[in-house]
Amino acid sequence: MREYMERIDGERILLRQGAIPGMRVPGMIFADSYIERSLDADNSLLQVANVATLPGIVGYSFAMPDIHWGYGFPIGGVAAFSAEEGIISPGGVGYDISCGVRLLSSRIPEQEVRKAVDSLLPALFSAVPSGAVSGGGLELSTRELDAVLENGAKWAVKKGYGTEDDLEKTEERGCLAEAAQGVVSQRAKERGRTQLGTLGSGNHFLEIQTVDEIYDETTAARMGLVEGCATVMIHCGSRGLGHQVCDDYLKTMRRAMGRYGIEVPDRQLVCAPLNSPEGREYLGAMRAAANYAMANRHIIADSARRVFKRFFPREQLRTVWDVSHNLAHIERHRWEGREVSLCVHRKGATRAFAGQAVLIPGSMGTESHVLCGTERAEQTTFGSTCHGAGRMMSRSEALKRTDAGRLIRELSDKGIAVMAESRRTLGEEAPEAYKDVSSVVDVTHRAGISTKVARLRPIAVMKG
Repeated sequence: MREYMERIDGERILLRQGAIPGMRVPGMIFADSYIERSLDADNSLLQVANVATLPGIVGYSFAMPDIHWGYGFPIGGVAAFSAEEGIISPGGVGYDISCGVRLLSSRIPEQEVRKAVDSLLPALFSAVPSGAVSGGGLELSTRELDAVLENGAKWAVKKGYGTEDDLEKTEERGCLAEAAQGVVSQRAKERGRTQLGTLGSGNHFLEIQTVDEIYDETTAARMGLVEGCATVMIHCGSRGLGHQVCDDYLKTMRRAMGRYGIEVPDRQLVCAPLNSPEGREYLGAMRAAANYAMANRHIIADSARRVFKRFFPREQLRTVWDVSHNLAHIERHRWEGREVSLCVHRKGATRAFAGQAVLIPGSMGTESHVLCGTERAEQTTFGSTCHGAGRMMSRSEALKRTDAGRLIRELSDKGIAVMAESRRTLGEEAPEAYKDVSSVVDVTHRAGISTKVARLRPIAVMKG
């Protein structure tokens, strides 16, 4: 594979066609020398090449600097397919459909939060159910759940959770059009019936932070970010419902591919033509799961806001932005001088449309970043950028190398409080299991596909 790689500049590597048989387009990896050294750690480069073989792919098979091995597509992978002749693949979205980030800002000084954190963090832990639990959230009737799947965060606002302003600061106003609850299986619905408003486990978190440094004062002010003041970041997705939707349609498309004459180099890349019955059904079910995820983050944010109001009654948490990083969207883009309709898969990658906020969570105990999308991203990566730090170590390896008690003490020494449902999660999500998030962000900044606005330093972390 290495003999087919050609460095274009300090931030981009071309993976030429021919790296594996059947590549329809080249690969494009955003990586400096630090990121490049990590590429041999797993099979993610092969996955970039595999994606390039899929029917109807346009431009490149992209990999962002947080690239690592995933199911079918690499995490950090972006691929756009012709809306007329291309495919849609559940592996290009991932199991946690619409996993994403919501950021809330405030004018509460960091020192005031630190005075309250010993009581504030347990209050949040009590208000927001977390962990790999089957329930704990809102108890929804069948009709209510169907309404969530169709209307997303708009349903939550109508029920008294959050505000219209929150919707204005959420991707697609918190609701993907043409979501189809009728093609979501009963098994998926049952898994989601009691999980709305819950955080989950793994790399999901709720974090109290402070705006540590501002790089772009004008954009930061527009976003409501004030240096030295507290923010709250929420990272989670569609829980068991989204996982089941993915699993259901992987099986459906595995059975259907033969009918459409599609062959793939990896069975995890099962797909169907976007305009086929199976493709249209998955798109409708995926959108419904995304609506569930956006409503989930919205309700968690409302719970956090209510807790903060008890401690800081004169202050208000305001939504900066809410954006998913596991989705496929039908979008219009210009490519090779003409406007085309594309199905853009972002698997562990974030929309980076010009002027929109991009939220990049760090690994536990490390800084997070707020970026801004650019016209260059729209011109070169179909409006896409990275989504996080990117794993360098498997969860099992991280567990072997990490003592949870020691990690808690180390974070405490840095002034970071931690609460978790399970110490196992702490071991799996140890900071050393991930790339350096600042290096990842610097690559996208220098490449011009998203520019740095602010750095956020953690004060307290809540994990499942």
